[in-house]
Amino acid sequence: MNTFLTVLLILAMLGTLGVMLAGMIGMGRSEGDPMRSNRLMRWRVILQATALVLAVLLISMLKS
Repeated sequence: MNTFLTVLLILAMLGTLGVMLAGMIGMGRSEGDPMRSNRLMRWRVILQATALVLAVLLISMLKS
């Protein structure tokens, strides 16, 4: 179970990084679409929250 949570945590962290980089590249372009930027921000927040929840679960499982 710990391995499964660790893999999910890594995937959530990589997903967050990917979405964040896509948003930064989109902001760097002058013709950036505000709706796309907003959607990417929403996905970043969701993935970041998921990573935090998984990290808390993993830490609590490792302590017990």
